[in-house]
Amino acid sequence: MRSLHILLLGLILLVGAGSLFPGTASAQQLCAVDLNGNGDAADDGETASCHLTGAGGWMCPIGETPCETDGAGAMRCPLGEQYACAVPASGGAPSCSANACIDTSANPIVEEPVVDDPGVAANGTVDADGHCLGTIEIFSGRAARCRPAGLSTTFQNCCKDKGKIVKDGMGGSNSSITTKIAVAKGVFTGMKAAYTAFKAGATASQAASAGANAIIVGIDPTSIAISLAVNFMIDLLLQGCDQQDMEVGMLRGSGMCHEIGSYCSSSILGVCVQKARGHCCFNTKLGRIIQEQGRPQLKAFSAIGWGTAKQPYCRGFSPQEFQALDFSKMDLSEYYAEIEARAQSEIQIEMKDKIDAHMQTIRN
Repeated sequence: MRSLHILLLGLILLVGAGSLFPGTASAQQLCAVDLNGNGDAADDGETASCHLTGAGGWMCPIGETPCETDGAGAMRCPLGEQYACAVPASGGAPSCSANACIDTSANPIVEEPVVDDPGVAANGTVDADGHCLGTIEIFSGRAARCRPAGLSTTFQNCCKDKGKIVKDGMGGSNSSITTKIAVAKGVFTGMKAAYTAFKAGATASQAASAGANAIIVGIDPTSIAISLAVNFMIDLLLQGCDQQDMEVGMLRGSGMCHEIGSYCSSSILGVCVQKARGHCCFNTKLGRIIQEQGRPQLKAFSAIGWGTAKQPYCRGFSPQEFQALDFSKMDLSEYYAEIEARAQSEIQIEMKDKIDAHMQTIRN
């Protein structure tokens, strides 16, 4: 456990070496090795901070092997004569490694830009009769990513969730529909407030409280389990996860995100050292289910589908597309299981009423 803590500390210093220790090379060496042959070095145990040798060089701990004494009494590397034996700066037996260290000051880590998708703006311009003059999108989503364990997350899984925290927005009365559909946007606002406070010097607990206060402004407070949300934020903030990691984690755990795939978000010398998972996240679980089962019915989505993991395509349905959907071909059992037992026909009628109410709020 102590060695793990030392490794994590070394990686934290490595990532921040340029600002914390300018001119200090000792925190700017790492090695990345594709051990499982999948084309990257972003998996557990494939990236590590190099350690200093007694001769002032660097040794990669991945694949590090004790040196042997040959017949003449000289030390030799069993991995090959081309690999030098060296004694660690901290002392001990000579060792060698076939894996080279990388100076990150000369070869910086390349970070992909974080997906910046604010989603569709609500309440656009209307005419004198209250008709929407812009584009109406039904069950629109927002592109976002989270990062599993890797170098940039100091090997903490920022894609994990704690189960259902946000309740589905279609479960309440028609009168509260305008606040219910804002739940996911409230989560985005809350995670931003928490992350901003934490980066400004607040404790994880203080930042989580700020996030919780921001979440419940303008939404039905019964739509979210605040105590679970606070614990979730504290946990991910302490793990070094960022705002979008937390957004996706909370919504995905509540069944509101569709995962599209993974892509490389950080690399060095062309080798991937951190993956990310792209998602489309929706305001409701029902919205995610209908999007997943409705898109295959529409030709407009046949070519692009969900886009790519790096650039998710999360637009909502147009009114014409929504009217063309055949709900009898959809399996909504995942949604039915979470609401009180009633005849499916009754639920479908209620769904139609609430969607009509939603459409009316958009038009007005």
